[in-house]
Amino acid sequence: MMKSITTTLVAAAMIALAGPWATGAVAQSVNQRERNLHDRIAMGVRNGSLTNAEASRLRTRLANVQRLEWRYRRNGLTNWERQDLDRRFNALSNAIVVQRHDRQTRWHRR
Repeated sequence: MMKSITTTLVAAAMIALAGPWATGAVAQSVNQRERNLHDRIAMGVRNGSLTNAEASRLRTRLANVQRLEWRYRRNGLTNWERQDLDRRFNALSNAIVVQRHDRQTRWHRR
């Protein structure tokens, strides 16, 4: 009996703590995600894990998403538009990871 009450209390506490994350209430703003992606590209150039060509392509993709966001914002962002931007940011984030870890560097191409 005591074990089930303790388990229930622990589970309730975990749900309460995860609540804002699960609903997306604490998710980064669109502008913050843009800044983070830009900073990650810049860091890749600085530390040599991105070639200039890779960085240029990634910056172009980021600029395209920023233009799309501007178009969406003209009439206010709908829930679908937010999700679309989020998917595009996720895809760009994954592309940054791939390009930074593809063993091509600014100094030595393999």
